Amino acid sequence: MFCVPSTEFGAIMNITKGGLVLFSANSNSSCMELSKRIAERLGVEMGKVQVYQEPNRETRVQIQESVRGKDVFIIQTVSKDVNTTIMELLIMVYACKTSCAKSIIGVIPYFPYSKQCKMRKRGSIVSKLLASMMCKAGLTHLITMDLHQKEIQGFFNIPVDNLRASPFLLQYIQEEIPDYRNAVIVAKSPASAKR
Repeated sequence: MFCVPSTEFGAIMNITKGGLVLFSANSNSSCMELSKRIAERLGVEMGKVQVYQEPNRETRVQIQESVRGKDVFIIQTVSKDVNTTIMELLIMVYACKTSCAKSIIGVIPYFPYSKQCKMRKRGSIVSKLLASMMCKAGLTHLITMDLHQKEIQGFFNIPVDNLRASPFLLQYIQEEIPDYRNAVIVAKSPASAKR
């Protein structure tokens, strides 16, 4: 599919309606809640999209508004069904790409398969495969948090913002936990203790 540049009239329409569209990639309640909070913070309305599973478990995505020439943000949290989550994201990104979005930014707080980022005996580097799939689908930028290994950023041929959660966690502890100076923070592993 080829994208035809928008006409002068179309460009004016995008400016007056805003050049930003924010989608929630799944019907998971945590994803919807995060998306709504981000939309409120940005002062924009959520984009209209329908994401659902066919009876045979195929993922179907229907973008219900124009994204031509717009910056699209797709928010996706990872549910227990990780593979369905990934397919929802890939199909939504591809739908926006073929609908001529200007840019497609994935907001994925937890990057799935990030622990599979090193070669194991007779194994594969699955996080590199996932990065390739996301780029091929049309993602132009990724925003994520606390990647398991920062080297994962090198698997992408697009910009990756790997944000740190620790400043927000520290702020939450200081503001919400009484007598936090006497609290003990427990980490599940030595690697997470460093973070």
